[in-house]
Amino acid sequence: MNRKTLVLPTVAGLLAPVLVACGGSAGAGKGNGAIVIGTTDRFEETTDAPAPFDPAAAYDISAWNVLHSTFQTLLRLPRSGATPVGDAAERCSFGDRKNEQFRCTLRSGLKFSNGHALTAEDVKFSIERARTINFDNGPVGLLSNIDKVETPSELEIVFSLKTPDATFPQKLATPAAAIVDSESYSKNELNNGFKVVGSGPYTVKTDEKDGRVVKAVFTKNSNYQGSVELQNDKFEMRFYDDSKSMEKALKSGDIDIMNRTLSPEQLARMAGASGNGVKLLEAPGQEISFLAFNTEDPTVKNKAVRQAMAQLIDRQALARDDYQRTNDPLYSLVPSGITGHQNSFSNKYGDPSVDKARSILRAANITTPVPLTLTYTEDHYGEATGKAFKTLQKQLNDSQLFSAKIQGVKWADFRPEAAKGKYAVYGMGWFPDFPDPDNFVAPFFGKDNFLRSPYQNTKITSQLIPDSRETSQRESAAKFFQQAQDIVADDVPVLPLWQGKQYVAARESVTGAEWALNSASEMQPWELARGV
Repeated sequence: MNRKTLVLPTVAGLLAPVLVACGGSAGAGKGNGAIVIGTTDRFEETTDAPAPFDPAAAYDISAWNVLHSTFQTLLRLPRSGATPVGDAAERCSFGDRKNEQFRCTLRSGLKFSNGHALTAEDVKFSIERARTINFDNGPVGLLSNIDKVETPSELEIVFSLKTPDATFPQKLATPAAAIVDSESYSKNELNNGFKVVGSGPYTVKTDEKDGRVVKAVFTKNSNYQGSVELQNDKFEMRFYDDSKSMEKALKSGDIDIMNRTLSPEQLARMAGASGNGVKLLEAPGQEISFLAFNTEDPTVKNKAVRQAMAQLIDRQALARDDYQRTNDPLYSLVPSGITGHQNSFSNKYGDPSVDKARSILRAANITTPVPLTLTYTEDHYGEATGKAFKTLQKQLNDSQLFSAKIQGVKWADFRPEAAKGKYAVYGMGWFPDFPDPDNFVAPFFGKDNFLRSPYQNTKITSQLIPDSRETSQRESAAKFFQQAQDIVADDVPVLPLWQGKQYVAARESVTGAEWALNSASEMQPWELARGV
């Protein structure tokens, strides 16, 4: 999930306190009103993103946070852990030993928020709708392995897959498979704007200005029947232009909790603060940041250029100086804490070395300095992004092997332009759709990869990924992903930079903050309440 826009180990879902600061609560922290969540996310209607809350189009962590609260999926990730549990479905299982047929039985009496009955036909409609619309930059790739969907009865759904896929239950737990009302959504067109008709635990009402959401209020859906246990009847999202104003709102009590997006400076300051009635919680994370390459762009088409960059970039300095150790250096697409992780880039390139980078370029007859433009989004991955890209520029230019420039672009333009191949080198982040090594490899390669990258590797797409999906015991699939990571380190279609840690800051009066995020970094606002 451009995820995915914009963090927990697969075996855990609990954030641990970094500090508990004493002090009273005020404003949002008083009484039993709505829990107020602050965020620097932006939801806008644009030509390239006309329906930010339509499951057929939404594919970033911020929008998915809204969709998880307002739509049901057959399965969902639990409070903690990585094995999906039923939500709209009473039960689901593979109907064969090859992981090619998946059957689900719905709970009886399900209804959408508008009172319409939810049946197996709505599930089939929703899946086929997403595939028919096939929205650019959307999540349809998660559903691409479905051959057909059948509905033997009003409560039964049978998915026949083109090839075996042990990860299919986890894909059904993502908003790509969110169930929409077939009477309220067009089969062939997106539902423009911010209106939502779902069967999730909450309904949402938005206030908009100039095509942008300025306020979103989520109210308990009285028709909801699923496995989520709500600890509150209402929560509100408030939107801030920067993290400093959001932090000020938290400390003053105007909001109750925040996690997107906190700057490294803020985290360092809050970890040493006291007397503001705020607690900061930390957990290992699965968010990754990387440089992506348009491998058909003349500047970086020769993989020696990409390899030289991999040889030069100092991830340790990036994490230490620009992120103040709020993240960890990353040497593979598959982060630590995920089955099959190995440091393939470190194994191949070792420590940063100008001499080794020069040798790589010289062997390929590349004229130096190589001109480059590094592009990043100014308003999506946090305020530290611009500073980090200045460091990357300096590291490359100090070698005298590159002549790098940087440019920042607003996310509304950045994402579609990157997908169209406009940028030779650009910075992206990825939050997992689901916590499995497959989701750190498969989305990046092949015909329908989310980057729209022209890079192809048939061993990864035709052998390693298919073989791994025949393995229900995911630990046994590690060997396939380790081979894939070694191939990526050699070809460098992407260049991993860092792996994020996960932070939530909340008023002391808020309970459940330790469960605020699940193993895919998705917000679980139903866990939040007020108490001691």
